[in-house]
Amino acid sequence: MLKKPEDCIFFQLAKAAQAGVRYWTSRISHLGVTAVQGLVLAFLADQDRVSSARLGQRVQLDSATLTGILDRLERLGFVKRHKNPKDRRSILICLTDDGKRVAREIIRISREANESFLKDIPEEDEFLFRSVLVRLAQGE
Repeated sequence: MLKKPEDCIFFQLAKAAQAGVRYWTSRISHLGVTAVQGLVLAFLADQDRVSSARLGQRVQLDSATLTGILDRLERLGFVKRHKNPKDRRSILICLTDDGKRVAREIIRISREANESFLKDIPEEDEFLFRSVLVRLAQGE
């Protein structure tokens, strides 16, 4: 029951998201990337040489937002854009050697950060928490 504004689920979700982003940022900021840039690099580490459209679907970012992120990652020397030999209308996003190194470090940090961030949550609660988050995200 909603008695006070801080009981609102949207307020609570926003505060939880802010805490997560703050924590993630603190773990990867020494690499010179933002929280979202780090996640994009992690997705590229999982599947490199992917079209920008496919990457946008995977990271669930719109084209304009992803373009800005890729511009910054390219300026940092972590990604390059290449023409797709199979589709002239498409651009492939590719990790550079520096990008691969940073992406591997982000993956390593991500594993540790996930465990550390949720260390006080019992395993069965974590499973339920993750399940609820997935259902909420799919309900858009």
